[in-house]
Amino acid sequence: MTELREYRRKVNTPVTAVQLALETDGFTYRKWGGIQTASAGDWLVNNGGDVYTVERQTFQSTYKEVEPGRYEKVQSVWASVAEEDGAVRTKEGETEFRAGDVIVFNDPEGRDGYAMSRGEFDRLYEPAS
Repeated sequence: MTELREYRRKVNTPVTAVQLALETDGFTYRKWGGIQTASAGDWLVNNGGDVYTVERQTFQSTYKEVEPGRYEKVQSVWASVAEEDGAVRTKEGETEFRAGDVIVFNDPEGRDGYAMSRGEFDRLYEPAS
C-alpha cells in the first residue's frame, strides 16, 4: 500500500440513511466478499444505489444531516491505491479489494477502513488540499 493521502467528499454527493433505532440483536448480510454485521443503533445507508450499513459511532462522527433522511460526509478520509489484491477489516466485517482499488480510512492512522473501486472513489472524493 502506498502512503495515505487526505481526501474530502465532493459536494452534492449525499446519502440517504436511517438509523436502526430498534431493539434488535442485529443481523448479518453478505457484501464485498465477506459477512457484514449490523447492530442496533447502526445506520442503513443508500449511497447512490449501493446499500450497506455503517457502525453508529462512525456514522455520527463523519456525516451531518442536510435534510430529513439525507446526509453528507463532512469528515476527511485518508486513502491509498491497493498495489495487490487483498482484504481490509472493517467495523462491520471484511471487504475484499483488487489491485487498483482504493483502500479508505476514516482516520489518518489507518483504522476504521473500507475499500472501493477507483472509479467510485474518484466519483465521490477529491484531494483535500
